[in-house]
Amino acid sequence: MADLDDLLEKTSRTFALSIPLLPEPTRREVTIAYLLFRIADTFEDAATWGRQQRIRALESFVGLLGHHQPAETTALAADWEAGVPIEHDGYQELLRETPFVLEAFFALGDEAREIVRHHTARTSEGMAGFVARTGADGELRLRDLDDLRDYCYVVAGIVGELCTDLFLLDRPGLAPVADTLRAHARAFGEGLQLVNILKDSAFDATEGRSYLPPRLDRDEVLALARDDLSRASDYVRALERGTAERGLIAFNALPILLAYATLDKVEAEGPGSKVSRDELWAIIARLEEALDQGTSAIPETVTQEGAR
Repeated sequence: MADLDDLLEKTSRTFALSIPLLPEPTRREVTIAYLLFRIADTFEDAATWGRQQRIRALESFVGLLGHHQPAETTALAADWEAGVPIEHDGYQELLRETPFVLEAFFALGDEAREIVRHHTARTSEGMAGFVARTGADGELRLRDLDDLRDYCYVVAGIVGELCTDLFLLDRPGLAPVADTLRAHARAFGEGLQLVNILKDSAFDATEGRSYLPPRLDRDEVLALARDDLSRASDYVRALERGTAERGLIAFNALPILLAYATLDKVEAEGPGSKVSRDELWAIIARLEEALDQGTSAIPETVTQEGAR
């Protein structure tokens, strides 16, 4: 029998570490949202499919979110699992378990379900727009920094907005900082996505992909990523001012700390550099210590100097 947490562990890295930190029911809501976004992302990445085939899959997926259609969902999931060209076993299993994930989605409370539906549809429709721009080889070529930022918004900035809406749901104590959270949500997602693009740029090139526009100065992207992570840090500090639960603060702080550490490595050692397992556990230990002591999860020194 399928299990949401098992699917999360098989399809995620950072989110598999951070989502379990969340309090319920937000943990379940964000888990389901992540899995739905992962399904959409799988269609976007299916580069050996033609443009129209990828767009139709995204459109069909959006249609499933509007009304509970078990029979149609089962049929589409079978077609997707058989047809999507993907080598990742976890993603393949997720496509097979689309009916299970959608059952869990439709079981959410009305407000949470509408938040997840709205933002998942937005990102899927945005992805379809970028897929429509791909060349005959199936690859997307971004033009400039604004184009890169638009892409990051579709695939990650919307995630920041979705999570923010879920965090604010039934948490009246966060009302005084709601405007700050919403103001920084897009930059939060953009920063994490830019770090991933910079880190993976060498591997992506070997796969025939490039999300960095050819005439864009890499230092400009690094500077934007650092500015975005600074705004993401302000997001966490707003949660702290709003006396959010420990798990909510930890969920948001951990990917920022990992992103800072990754960016430091990419700047020093080049694309492909990764945070080691020992470094990861050291970051988690420092975060836990800060939360235990009641100090900020994102120290000012991290924002100013990086995670070293």
